[in-house]
Amino acid sequence: MKNTLRSIILFIAILAGIALNHSRAYAGSTKTMVVAGGCFWCVESDFERVRGVVKAVSGFTGGTTKNPTYKQVSAGGTGHFEAVQITYDPARISYESLLKLFIMSIDPTDGGGQFCDRGDSYRTAIFVSNPREKAIAEATLRYARRALHRPIRTQILPASRFYIAGPPHQDYYKGTRRVLTRFGIKRQSQAYQAYRKACGRDARVKRLWGANAPFIRH
Repeated sequence: MKNTLRSIILFIAILAGIALNHSRAYAGSTKTMVVAGGCFWCVESDFERVRGVVKAVSGFTGGTTKNPTYKQVSAGGTGHFEAVQITYDPARISYESLLKLFIMSIDPTDGGGQFCDRGDSYRTAIFVSNPREKAIAEATLRYARRALHRPIRTQILPASRFYIAGPPHQDYYKGTRRVLTRFGIKRQSQAYQAYRKACGRDARVKRLWGANAPFIRH
């Protein structure tokens, strides 16, 4: 009986060690980036569809207010952007490719917000953590300027603390909870689709980027 118990304990320990090593290896194989592209629900929705992206999380960054709420950021004065933290596997998709997808999913010529959402919290930005990321971000904005033949208002800013938004704002685009909106009482996923269309996001992106717009059905 003792030998059997020891064998079971040893087997569990081996499994735990394998799981821990796998977890460490997986954690070491991923990287994160933070971008602000207007409504974070939309950016999160777009990038969770990209192969190589592990997850996208809605939140706030770039400001001075600690632990900001959605209401505080929306009201202004916090300095924060609505932003999305994207975790990705660099073996499957590069930082350069992700930034190009990002810039072609927004209106980088608009410095006052995005689409129907106006104000500082809806401005666009790329948050960089090192000189390499900054150089790639600068190249991406040069690409946008050449492609659109217009001044680019998207900012490149140093990365700062990222605050995760509350649970109601995560995966909003596929939520099933019923919410009261200006479109009536709808499931979150329905409210999201109605908002995105009414805000004119896809229509504007399509006018700017045409067939190159990565998340628009053509």
